[in-house]
Amino acid sequence: MMVGMEKDFFEWHAIKQDIQSFNQRWFYHEREVRWCSIGLNVGFETDGKGENYRRPVLIVRGFSKETCLCAPLTTKEKFGIYYHPLDLQDGVLRNVMLSQIRCIDTKRLRESIGVVDEEQFRKIKQALIDIIQ
Repeated sequence: MMVGMEKDFFEWHAIKQDIQSFNQRWFYHEREVRWCSIGLNVGFETDGKGENYRRPVLIVRGFSKETCLCAPLTTKEKFGIYYHPLDLQDGVLRNVMLSQIRCIDTKRLRESIGVVDEEQFRKIKQALIDIIQ
């Protein structure tokens, strides 16, 4: 995967080619948390982890069956306006990385982890609005 501080973009590119050729699209819902092949990215952009470069994401807005807006999650304790706590009632502390929101193709999505309750989701969306105003 990564050697020292260097990123192996060739390995990620091969995985990305497999994702592109995948013919199934995952049916998803807003408020859902899913595993997603975020990939290996540039600089301070959030990377996925493991052999498929995956990370949990919160589906913020669905645009079509092909694309959606999502925000990656982290289990590291983070504070500040660019992070918002997320509780799926499973004992795992998570934070939404608001500054890393992105539009993805739904081919990147995989298994569902859970669904955020409506009140918590409303607060997360408001936090997103607050950082872009």
